[in-house]
Amino acid sequence: MPILNKDMTLCISLSARPSNNGTRFHNFLYEALGLNWIYKAFAPTNLEQAIAGVRGLGIRGCAVSMPYKEDVIALVDTMDASAAAIDSVNTIVNDAGVLTAYNTDYTAIAQLIERNSLDPTLSVLLRGSGGMAKATAAAFRDAGFRDVTIVARNEAAGRALADLYGFGWQGELGDSTGDVIVNVTPIGMAGGPEADALSFPEATVEAARVVFDVVALPAETPLVRAGSAAGKTVISGAEVATIQALEQFVLYTGLRPSDEQVRAAEEFMRAQ
Repeated sequence: MPILNKDMTLCISLSARPSNNGTRFHNFLYEALGLNWIYKAFAPTNLEQAIAGVRGLGIRGCAVSMPYKEDVIALVDTMDASAAAIDSVNTIVNDAGVLTAYNTDYTAIAQLIERNSLDPTLSVLLRGSGGMAKATAAAFRDAGFRDVTIVARNEAAGRALADLYGFGWQGELGDSTGDVIVNVTPIGMAGGPEADALSFPEATVEAARVVFDVVALPAETPLVRAGSAAGKTVISGAEVATIQALEQFVLYTGLRPSDEQVRAAEEFMRAQ
């Protein structure tokens, strides 16, 4: 990485619980491509002030994580179709003070559904109702899935998400099962109050065919470990993080790294 200098282009991330995933991924690629750029993660104490800083300081790109993916909508100038379609933002690009919002989470989920050849006739239990859950639900809907149930204790948010895509809703998991189970909550996230918790009961994991955890840190969450131990098809949040970060990198820089460079960046990101 080049020595810090006045001409460096800065990109940042905003999250309630920042990780080193994006920092390691982006900075690795900046160095690999010889870019005079640097990436830094932040936990903002005031979101409005943070976004004003992005605009006023000429920060080129800003990744947005939980719980800010919906709150930033009022603070940007333009919504790209990828964000407007689901009212959720995970990426902001600053063009000379004009902030445009995107959502690369959707792209990542859609690609992983396709890569794993998930059958749209399968039933899906999707736990969560926030911004990432919107992106996930939209990707499953657009892939042809119709038998989807949103599980969310927040009835207003859960029903709204379910109604948006014509899915079902329930407040508690109970003894429900699904062919595909998807965790889009902070359960199992490193550093959180439920870091060691399993987001679905063991019986639900055992009954599933596909276990999908969107939580990216750690790479092996309790749900990912349980799914692997049960011999299920497992899709991890680390995979989601790689794809969405790559698409952010392209939006920020206008460059698309080679597959080899992306694999190297992913390995570096995970070797924390």
